[in-house]
Order: sequence, then C-alpha cells, then structure tokens
Amino acid sequence: MPEKQQKRLLATTKRYPKLSPEKKQRFRERLTEWSKLTMDQRNQVREKYKEFKKVDPDKREEIKRRILQREAEKKANAAASGVPTTIPN
Repeated sequence: MPEKQQKRLLATTKRYPKLSPEKKQRFRERLTEWSKLTMDQRNQVREKYKEFKKVDPDKREEIKRRILQREAEKKANAAASGVPTTIPN
C-alpha cells in the first residue's frame, strides 16, 4: 500500500472511535459503497473530487446541501417502502 494511503488509513482509524454513531454509520455505508466500485470507477470518483475542490466554496456548499437532501429523500422513500437503509453492526 502506498505511504500516502497508509497515513490516511491510520488517521482514519484514530478518528473513528470518536465519531458519533450516525457518522460511524455513514462511514460504514460509504466504505461499503467504495469497496463495490471497480478501479476505473474509483479513479473517476477521484477525478470528480479533484474538480469539485476547484469549485467556489459557496457553490460547493450548495452542491453538498443538495446531495444531502437527495440522500435524505432516498432514505425517506426507502423507509416508506420498508426497505432497510442501514448496515447491521
């Protein structure tokens, strides 16, 4: 594993125990989603992230707000249909 990845992983493992249960759940969900991606898909996500970081901070906040709103709507729709949205511990 490259040194940069090792450092990020170690930093994450130190932070994880201090996260709230909601943030731990979000972390697990995102890690599961990430692990399902192919290497090409991961590279595409990385490139999108690099582009996103170049966007004006106010615009980034607006985009984040919209994404979180869509995620909340998806969870609400899934809850209404009886589909579980969380990963068991």
